[in-house]
Amino acid sequence: MSIVSTPAPRPAASSAHRTAASSAPPVSGALGRIVGAAVPYAVLILFTLPILLLYLWLTVSSFFTRMEGLRPAGPFTLENWRFLWAPETVEALNNKPPVIPLTINTLIFSLATAAVVLLISSMAGYALSRLPFPGRRMFLGSVLLLHSFPSVTLLIATFIVIRQLGLYDQLLGVILVKAAFELPLGIWIMKGFFDTIPWELEMAALVDGAGRITTWWRIVMPLVRPGLLALGLLAFVSGWNEFLLPFVFMPSGSQATLSLLVRALLGEGRFVDYGLLTAVGLYYVLPILLLFSFAQDQLMKIYGGGVKG
Repeated sequence: MSIVSTPAPRPAASSAHRTAASSAPPVSGALGRIVGAAVPYAVLILFTLPILLLYLWLTVSSFFTRMEGLRPAGPFTLENWRFLWAPETVEALNNKPPVIPLTINTLIFSLATAAVVLLISSMAGYALSRLPFPGRRMFLGSVLLLHSFPSVTLLIATFIVIRQLGLYDQLLGVILVKAAFELPLGIWIMKGFFDTIPWELEMAALVDGAGRITTWWRIVMPLVRPGLLALGLLAFVSGWNEFLLPFVFMPSGSQATLSLLVRALLGEGRFVDYGLLTAVGLYYVLPILLLFSFAQDQLMKIYGGGVKG
């Protein structure tokens, strides 16, 4: 009689251990998610690093007499900022207004452009969104077609028009021209924001006896305030950065802007004080950089509201 021995059964793993092992994510999966989340940031850093280096160079070079690449080669100095307290020492400003009046002119130009664009765009956008008048679709297509034309192709026609109106070599004429160039985009943006407002709110106001203008001003306009703020900031920045229109339509320089000062400092490009030029350039872009840093959320709302056709 033979005795057959059977192997002893292995102890079963505890249920808690099996649950923990099954719920633990694979290492490769976690690593993949980390890499996937880091890729957009790496791409953004790659594309923005040259711009950040340029701004760094602009800032550092405005406080030194000479630069060798990104390294200051001269002593620290405030002489490059002399245009703030001694504009008569800057050759480009001879027989020109100092930098403070130039800044005021640029501010007036930008604010007035933004105001005109907001007023006309809000009214036209509301009409295109709410009123089914004849030729509405053709008008929308024409507005979009006007936006595709670069402003430089219309300079001769614009010169003839403002010359006939008696606005040549005046800041008011340049403001109207700049606002006209910004209107096509502004109308489309505001129409998209008005399309998101429920029609029932206006119907309730109209039934209560409010007129169309009152409904537009008191009911609808407060609801599209984010769009107004975003479009106003965009128009202000565009006016602040404008160079071509003041340069062409204000040849006397009696109401010059900061962009014309930067052009005057460049001169013919042979004998340029680059330290002074970088200081003026930093002074010129600093307000826009601050504006973007505080209002970037509002500017992004353009893509959330002004997208409907």
